[in-house]
Amino acid sequence: MKGWDWPHWGHRGRASGRIFRPDFPIDPKRWPFFYGWVILAASILGVVASIPGQTIGISVFTDHLIRVTGLTRLELSNAYLLGTLTSGLLLPFGGKVLDRRGARLTFVASALGLAATLGYLSVSDFGVRWLIRHLPAAAGTAIAIGLMGLGFVCLRFTGQGMLTMTSRTTLGKWFERRRGQVSGLESIFVSFGFAAAPLGLSAWIGVMGWRGAWISLGMAIALVVGLLGWLLVRDNPEVCGLRMDGDSPIATDDQTEAGVSSESFRPIGHTRREALATLAFWAISLAFASQSLAITGITFHIVDIGAEAGLSEPQTVAIFLPMAIAATAVGYGIGIACDRTRMRYLITFMMVFQTLGIFSMAHLATLRWLAILGLGTSGGCFGTLSTVALPRFFGRAHLGAIAGFQMMLVVIASALGPSLLAAFRQYLGSYRLGLYLCCLLPPVVITLMMMTDDPSAHQ
Repeated sequence: MKGWDWPHWGHRGRASGRIFRPDFPIDPKRWPFFYGWVILAASILGVVASIPGQTIGISVFTDHLIRVTGLTRLELSNAYLLGTLTSGLLLPFGGKVLDRRGARLTFVASALGLAATLGYLSVSDFGVRWLIRHLPAAAGTAIAIGLMGLGFVCLRFTGQGMLTMTSRTTLGKWFERRRGQVSGLESIFVSFGFAAAPLGLSAWIGVMGWRGAWISLGMAIALVVGLLGWLLVRDNPEVCGLRMDGDSPIATDDQTEAGVSSESFRPIGHTRREALATLAFWAISLAFASQSLAITGITFHIVDIGAEAGLSEPQTVAIFLPMAIAATAVGYGIGIACDRTRMRYLITFMMVFQTLGIFSMAHLATLRWLAILGLGTSGGCFGTLSTVALPRFFGRAHLGAIAGFQMMLVVIASALGPSLLAAFRQYLGSYRLGLYLCCLLPPVVITLMMMTDDPSAHQ
């Protein structure tokens, strides 16, 4: 069946399988407006759909998993650490797959993988309880942690990792002059989606139970997100006969314009090895990793952090809504600034408010609104800057490979956050010193950013 050949992403830059051809079933070149805006919608869909694989989505299920599996909070955090670390180490390979196979196939495969993982996790407690009941205590617990870790590997790799990376990397390929603006627009919807997630998922668990909530989410992601990803996502404008930002279309294969066609197009940019040899890559990656470490740890234990501060669960979860409002406003504003301002100043701005938010979380009872302001502002910066920074510094040619390596660092940092704070809570009786420790990274980032060779917005 020739029409159903497995698509191969070759040197021509597009999938050869019929169902993954850029003009099937929708031809972006015939769209009544620039197709990049459709890519923006698809990117928003992908990032929001990754919520079940993000810490903010998992955190709502944390206490339910502790209750049904019999694992302690630290043991579950260690399973999460194991899963997230392993998934992070796989992401450089995932970035190469993204470059080779293209965004469309990678997006669909990531959505289906996330859906399957949610199905696995919805029944994982049966195996965990059986192991703990029938094996010696130490062995049973270790294998049970491994089972949960396997679920977290798949959950973090498909959701937090590949689906998010594919969505944001693809958006960065369709815009250049307006890259910051569209990233800011994306942050509006993503911020509200992430902020509404804890309340929405908590309500859904109340209706369906934690198991039913995961099963229904998996079905929705497979049927809706997977299908829409196949229909809408395209890797870059040139393979569709278009140009970034909606400029005049490039020539077709039969009629070249100035010797350039969609078939001969080659994006330019640094290789992954070249990018990793720069201080800029490590400074930017440390900025995002420090945010990921702290925010993942805080979000994973948010209910318990609130309880330590004397707040009820509804009071604690309620901070996500005003945080989203701050993140939305800042995310769009920082997107506009990205098109006019050097990256070092924007990341410094993010680091200052990140420090404010983390420090205030250590004193949540009295500094709740400063925590909301700080974390909301830095969170709004994170989503926008993570889309803009890499193509600004390193181009598009090997963006998937570069983003995959950076995402590995970010995911590994996110793996450390929950266990770090859980260890402080278990052995020192409080999260506070762990939060103070997280405040030490932003000054290092600011120092490194001021030493980078920072390209201008339109360089």
